[in-house]
Amino acid sequence: MEFTAKQIAQFIQGKIVGDENASVHTFAKIEDGVPGAISFLANPKYIHYVYETQSSVVLIDESIKIDNPVDATLIYVNNARDCVARLLQLYENSKPRKTGVDSLALISPKAKIGENVYIGPFAYIGDGVEIGDNCQIYPHVTICDNVHVGEECLFYPNVTVYHDCKIGNRVVLHAGTVIGADGFGFAPSANGYDKIPQIGIVTIEDDVEIGANTCVDRSTMGSTYIRKGVKLDNLVQIAHNTDIGENTVMSAQVGVAGSTKVGQWCMFGGQVGIAGHITIGNKVMLGAQSGVPSSLKDDQTLIGTPPMPQFPYFKSQAIFQKLPEMYKQLHKLQQEIEELKNKK
Repeated sequence: MEFTAKQIAQFIQGKIVGDENASVHTFAKIEDGVPGAISFLANPKYIHYVYETQSSVVLIDESIKIDNPVDATLIYVNNARDCVARLLQLYENSKPRKTGVDSLALISPKAKIGENVYIGPFAYIGDGVEIGDNCQIYPHVTICDNVHVGEECLFYPNVTVYHDCKIGNRVVLHAGTVIGADGFGFAPSANGYDKIPQIGIVTIEDDVEIGANTCVDRSTMGSTYIRKGVKLDNLVQIAHNTDIGENTVMSAQVGVAGSTKVGQWCMFGGQVGIAGHITIGNKVMLGAQSGVPSSLKDDQTLIGTPPMPQFPYFKSQAIFQKLPEMYKQLHKLQQEIEELKNKK
């Protein structure tokens, strides 16, 4: 599908400099531009690329000044990054959607399937499952008994949703995601570890997106909750009985232990580890590889293990690198003190 510079400018309310009839059909980074592509320029340090790019159209921040002629058609906007995001959404939504149920899918006669639903080959839909309108269920997805799936959901290949879990509207589950596997519950006994049955469920609310190979465990009792608008990256582990607050985002390899409550609008960098049975407040930002052993209050930006504010953390790291030399100096001072004592 092609769009002209004029159509794009009208959609994002931008100002055209150049050929309004220039057409594009794909996206490209400005340094890798090709004819027929649209790129963007939001950082002045990349301004030299605008004179070299082969892209047909470039979105550019109004604050950036161009001193020399360029071949591409420019569209000036207030925020080029935001406009690119809007155009990418438009591009994605313009793609044709798959429809119909493949003959190789296995669907229980006791399941209820909504209208305009795609179910790919080798997908399995169990007894009592309800799937809302306009969902896309790709090949090899397994949806076990009594799962409720809302409308306009997208499940990529090899997603598994265990029995009785509840999925809201417009939820995206990427390949290999597992929703509702047993929580890690075992009680030590004389003979080893006795399994504690995990009889709860997972509840995922509306507008959640979960990355590839991420696991959200079912609760021991009640429900593990992923609240509205949460975004989880690949390889994230959410343990049983946790409650992840609205619009919280987590980067890859974050792990949240059981029975922990995470507030709204939090942001966790890669490999953050959260201990169990604690509470993380709202709008808590944690830097990559932070380890959190105890509860945190609202509105903090922290890093490290245990977490501390950024500036003291970086000062501490600078000192940490000097510890070997400081140890030598301390050892030398101790020797000098002992020598002085011996002279008395």
